[in-house]
Amino acid sequence: MNNKLNPPEYDRSPQQTILRIFLDGIIVFGFLALAVIGMAFVFTPAGDWLTSSLSWLFATDSQQLWWFVTRSAGIVAYLLLWFSTVWGLAVPSRIISPVLDQAYTFDFHQFISLLSIGFALLHILVLTLDRYLPYSTLQILIPFLSPYRPVWVGIGVVSFYIIMLVTITFYLRTQIGMSTFRAIHVFSLLGYLGITIHGLYSGTDSPLLSMQLLYRGTGLTVIFLTVYWLVMKYQTNRDARKRAEQDARLNAARQQPKIR
Repeated sequence: MNNKLNPPEYDRSPQQTILRIFLDGIIVFGFLALAVIGMAFVFTPAGDWLTSSLSWLFATDSQQLWWFVTRSAGIVAYLLLWFSTVWGLAVPSRIISPVLDQAYTFDFHQFISLLSIGFALLHILVLTLDRYLPYSTLQILIPFLSPYRPVWVGIGVVSFYIIMLVTITFYLRTQIGMSTFRAIHVFSLLGYLGITIHGLYSGTDSPLLSMQLLYRGTGLTVIFLTVYWLVMKYQTNRDARKRAEQDARLNAARQQPKIR
């Protein structure tokens, strides 16, 4: 099967697919495990010593520390999500085909998506440690319950769930088929749009010129690639219809009886 037209999962054995799912799971849940271990370590005697040392060196007892951490993780997660979205638009548009073999672009796209989810989880979990505005589990999991800018934070929660749904379909392509996979994957654009709105209107540093340039610049590249992808898709469908009409006319001409 041609890897330029089909994802590499279709050429893998069941054992290889299971191994890939296991390794990808380690990437995502590794972030979660490290966060949990770190939180548990803080409550040990060694954790107390480390906390006091860090506080002396970096003033980590500041109420704003965890807010800075969660914003940093959120920005990294956003940039990775943007890169994943741009990559996902570039593959079907065949922009990168002359440079990279598409047999590997699917794996890279999947890896970047998982990495963005890992940093998003870190962004979410750190909110529970924030001393200035702590979040409960329900406020984190259920949209629009946030005590801080509930509408914009709620949009971010819903968008995160959309990205999670799209990422899960990476592992279900053989079961649901490529047409369904592509249809669900379009929702990643909606998820990216929601995350962008979330970052713009809920981030405390969003008014800064640097962040405005970041969000607007990355957003414009996604808009450009989306339009380019739609134009290429329209042209491909139009060419396919023309070829089908030509083939139909040729078949009809061949089936007409010859006049002697």
